[in-house]
Amino acid sequence: MKVKVNVYLKTGILDPQGKAVHHALDVLGFAGLKDVRIGKQIVLDLDVASEEAAKAEATEMAKKLLVNQVTEEFDIEIVR
Repeated sequence: MKVKVNVYLKTGILDPQGKAVHHALDVLGFAGLKDVRIGKQIVLDLDVASEEAAKAEATEMAKKLLVNQVTEEFDIEIVR
C-alpha cells in the first residue's frame, strides 16, 4: 500500500525557499499570492493489511526519523 508523508515547516518558522519562490512568482506577474511555503513529500510502499496499519506505521516512521518535530509538521495520505 502506498502512503505519502507530507512534511512542511510549522507556522512561524522562516521559510526562505518559500519567500524566494513567492518573489519569483510576483516578478513573473502572478498576482494575488498571500504566501508560499515549500515542503517535501516522502512516498512509502508498505506491505500491510489495512489502511489503519499503513497510517500507524507511517506515523511511527515519521516521528522516529522522517520529520524534525521541533520545526516540522506532517500529515499522512493513503494513495489508492
